[in-house]
Amino acid sequence: MKADAPRVEHEGEVREAAPGSVVVADSSPAHEPPKAAGAASQPQPSPAPGKHFSESFDEEDEEGGQPRAEPEFGPAPEAPKEEAERDEIRRRGFQWRPATEQALLFLAVQHGYAFTQPKTRRDLRGPFFRDYFRSVGSLSKWSDGGRFFTNYVAHPMQGSLLGFVYVQNDRRAARARFGRDAAYWRGRLKAVAWSAAWSTQFEIGPVSQASIGNVGLHGKQTWIDLVVTPAGGAVWLVAEDALDRFVVRRIESRTDNLFIKIAARMLLNPTRSSANLLRFRKPWYRERPSL
Repeated sequence: MKADAPRVEHEGEVREAAPGSVVVADSSPAHEPPKAAGAASQPQPSPAPGKHFSESFDEEDEEGGQPRAEPEFGPAPEAPKEEAERDEIRRRGFQWRPATEQALLFLAVQHGYAFTQPKTRRDLRGPFFRDYFRSVGSLSKWSDGGRFFTNYVAHPMQGSLLGFVYVQNDRRAARARFGRDAAYWRGRLKAVAWSAAWSTQFEIGPVSQASIGNVGLHGKQTWIDLVVTPAGGAVWLVAEDALDRFVVRRIESRTDNLFIKIAARMLLNPTRSSANLLRFRKPWYRERPSL
């Protein structure tokens, strides 16, 4: 009986092999055509330019127990914008020169107004130093007999204005918001000290009402102005900060009317607006984004 010839399946066709021939099974996938002789192998894709070599490792390296190497000479991470701003604030600190110039400008305005009064011009006559020491030496009582508005409204506003001169020249204090933040209260305490120094100078300093106007010669050199101006100014300054945060900002968020926003900033923060004028800014200027 004749043995059947082996059958060979090739690319979908079934052929019979010749008797005595050796059949070799083709183990290559049917969908992958055989490579032509001499054909160049395609290059493997290389890592993207600029990437560290560790970024081109396969995920299998980590699964197989080979952790990826960390870059040794990668670019330094860029500092956040907020951190850079804080470094700039710390570097600059308090700006003494512009703050002093603004306080002196306000002092010139105060004395300029005083010169419009006949009593100030009258007391300019006489020995300067003797009248000055006599005026300062007369400091003894609390009230000077002035009007309530002058002593308990105008003088606290003066103290607050001088406090804002400090605040607007200390970027850390200017950016601090009213609240429980320690940085806010620390900056405001410094502002009160600045206000106390300049208000005292205006009352009994070398360029003061005592030296130029000689108010002490007429019983007007009293403690009320020395105390109420910085103390009342501190309360006024903090009150304006609170109004700016809780009232002015709310008004700004609820309207697109530019005039309403400007009016809110100026009417609810009058001493801050006046301090802006001393640095030749618009009265409604703020450290936050403009209107």
